[in-house]
Amino acid sequence: MEFSRVSMISCFALLLCSSLAYGASSPPAPMAMSPSPTPTPAPAPAPEYVNLTYLLSVAGPFHTFLNYLESTKVLDTFQNQANNTDQGITIFVPKDSAFKALKKPSLSNLTNDQLKSLILFHAMPKFYSLADFNKLSTKGPVSTLAGSQYSLNFTDNSGTVHLDSGWSKTKVSSAVHSTDPVAIYQVDKVLLPEAIFGTDIPPMPPAPAPAPDISPAADAPSAETKGKGSSSKPEPSTSSSHRIMNFGTWNQLLLALFGGWVMFF
Repeated sequence: MEFSRVSMISCFALLLCSSLAYGASSPPAPMAMSPSPTPTPAPAPAPEYVNLTYLLSVAGPFHTFLNYLESTKVLDTFQNQANNTDQGITIFVPKDSAFKALKKPSLSNLTNDQLKSLILFHAMPKFYSLADFNKLSTKGPVSTLAGSQYSLNFTDNSGTVHLDSGWSKTKVSSAVHSTDPVAIYQVDKVLLPEAIFGTDIPPMPPAPAPAPDISPAADAPSAETKGKGSSSKPEPSTSSSHRIMNFGTWNQLLLALFGGWVMFF
């Protein structure tokens, strides 16, 4: 009995040792592979900052318009619209000579708020290329940054963009900068809105009449000369006729004296 008990314990120990040895010698189970992380796309490059002061300073001359932008603080509004919005901005810039030619109405009589609205009236809150104005010409009045009451009408005449503000009729004479999101176009006149100056628009001055042609005309032949033809002889002048009449009168006097003298003798 004791021997069988020892045998059973020994067999159990051998089995336990063999199972432990097998477990130690067996290779570890392969670990599950985790999927590789998806690469994060690189962020899109930020658009280049547009410095309106620099653009208006090197082009032009637009010094007067730039001075109004700075004095009315409208420059900050334009810069924010150009660089911090998705729509961009379109600006119409008059040359310095356009402000000098502006005699009536005068901008010096405007209040600060009116002057600010007038400068805002020169920009639209969206980028428009020159090709886009062909579509704008069919949409009627287009609002500006000054508000819905400050609108412009556009006409595309064979590629030339014309603007009508009510008081001002002008055209785009050149493109200063036209890269999304900023478009700057030069115009020949200051844009004057009806919302400030009213609808009593003075008539346009008449165009100057052409100068008369004062070149000397060639001497035309008279009707009598034409009727007689080139072979007709010229008529005697008045002085010649008087000489002939005087000569005949003297002949008659001499003949009368001669006749009287003959009868006397």
